[in-house]
Amino acid sequence: MKHFDEAATRAPLGFERLVPALRAAFAAEAQVPPRHVHTVEAAGSKGTVLIMPAWSDAGFLGIKTINIFPGNSARRLPGLHATYVLYDARTGVPLALMDGNEITARRTAAASALGASFLARQDSRRLLVLGTGRIARMLPAAHASVRPIDELWVWNHRPEGAEALAAQWRAEGWNARAATNLEAAVRQADIVSCATLATAPLVHGEWLAPGSHLDLIGSFTPAMREADVQCFAGARTFVDTDEALQKSGDLLDAMAAGTLRAEEVQGTLATLCRAERPGRSSTEERTVFKAVGSALEDLTAATLVWQSGNTI
Repeated sequence: MKHFDEAATRAPLGFERLVPALRAAFAAEAQVPPRHVHTVEAAGSKGTVLIMPAWSDAGFLGIKTINIFPGNSARRLPGLHATYVLYDARTGVPLALMDGNEITARRTAAASALGASFLARQDSRRLLVLGTGRIARMLPAAHASVRPIDELWVWNHRPEGAEALAAQWRAEGWNARAATNLEAAVRQADIVSCATLATAPLVHGEWLAPGSHLDLIGSFTPAMREADVQCFAGARTFVDTDEALQKSGDLLDAMAAGTLRAEEVQGTLATLCRAERPGRSSTEERTVFKAVGSALEDLTAATLVWQSGNTI
């Protein structure tokens, strides 16, 4: 069984390659069972374990195990740790162990950009990122692969974290600034992308400008939420998969409040990629994309990594 460390996993997953691969994967057929979710409590700490399998006719089976411990920030540790094992789907033979953190972050950012490729205005240039973690750091490059992003804002509940990330982005050549006033930053943004582990709403619907696109990719359980219920009122809402309707605290709250009905969800990434549902229809409408993650995205990224290491 081959081992792809962080660098080897990262190398083939540039967004100019990964975003189109995800688009093709969602347009095709694959088997993606519901994820297994377990709560872990030990030694005074609490976390969540996800087990996410998927397989396809291409002959690959993948299983990701991902551990999310929000309290790790106080320990100066990442809040997310993951491993990915790729198998031969015809025999069950293990093929490779990959860095699941890198796969998770890159496929999540790529799925965010894939959603924006259908839902954000074509001229979207100002991106506001909420969060400073691994996924948040990748969002400018991901979105710049599908939209002409040339101005970045970043907000974090710890202002020093936002200042540090803005400085890092400037060093990389981006026009980037930290946002100290979240409401003002949201009101001016073309795309608002939330990549946090928040359990209370951060973005309020009254702040969102006409024609803006709200991207919610951080929360993935009913207890987590990044947007208030008014964010969905009057907006065209899309999800990555139908599983989001059961797993997203943002959507569950909005449906309970009546600002969103399940039947009003416009489509999924699959229906968008298959051209079964239209994306943005005007420059003035507000759009929302809510993602909880899909094992199909992991399998697609892992397949790219495997193929890159077996080209000879």
